[in-house]
Amino acid sequence: MIETIPAALAAAVLRDPTTPLLTWYDDASGDRTELSGATMDNWVAKTANLLVDGVGLGHGDAVAVLLPPHWQTAALLLGTWAAGLAADLGPDPQPVEVLFTSPELAGTAAAWATGDRYATGLLPLAAPLREVPPGFLDYTVEVRGYGDRFVSSGPVDPNDRALAGPVEESHLSVCQAAVERAAELGIKPGDRVLVDARAYPDPADWLLAPLLAGASIVLCDNLDQAKVESRTASERITIRLP
Repeated sequence: MIETIPAALAAAVLRDPTTPLLTWYDDASGDRTELSGATMDNWVAKTANLLVDGVGLGHGDAVAVLLPPHWQTAALLLGTWAAGLAADLGPDPQPVEVLFTSPELAGTAAAWATGDRYATGLLPLAAPLREVPPGFLDYTVEVRGYGDRFVSSGPVDPNDRALAGPVEESHLSVCQAAVERAAELGIKPGDRVLVDARAYPDPADWLLAPLLAGASIVLCDNLDQAKVESRTASERITIRLP
C-alpha cells in the first residue's frame, strides 16, 4: 500500500500524466477547469516552492487551509504535503506558520495565530483578486512566480504528520483511512468519480479516497441535477457521490 500522500500523487502522474486527474465544475458560474496529472503536479510543485522558498517553512511546520472543495484547494493541500508540511483544515483556530483562505473568510481567519496569510477567490482561470483583503497576499498571483518542479530536501516519511490541529494524523494513517474510505464508497482503480462538493466537503472523500484508489475526480460545486445525466456521459463517469 502507498504510505504517503506525495507518493500517491506521484503514482497517479506516473500512470498517465496527460489524462484528467481532477476536473472542476461550478454550475453557478459555468466554470470548467480540467487538470491532467502533469498540470496538477505543476501546481503542486509551485505551491510547495512558495511554501519552502518563499515563506521559508521547514519540515513539519503547519499550514492552515481554510477553503471549500476546489481544484486550487487540492493544489494547496497536495503542495503542503509534498513540502513535508502538515495541513490544518480547521475550524478551530490553532497556531500555524501560514494560512490560506478566501476573502469571505478573511475575518474569521483573523482568529488564527500565524505568519503569512494568503487569499484566493477560487476564480475561473485562477484569476487574481480584484481586491486583496488587508494583511493578505493573493495566492494565485504569488504562486505563479515559482518553479513547476519541486525538489524536496528529504523524502516525506510515513510517520510524518499530515494533519495538524487538535487531532494529529500521520501520512500512513491518512493513507490507510483513505483506502478504507474508498472501499466504503465503492471507488476502484480507474474509476471516474463525480463528486457533489456540497455533499462531500471533507478532502478525505473528494480528494484522498479517489487519489489513493487510483481514480480520477470530477468535482462539482452548485451541482445542477438536471446536468448530471449528460455530464455522466460526457465525462465518462463510472461512479457518482452521492
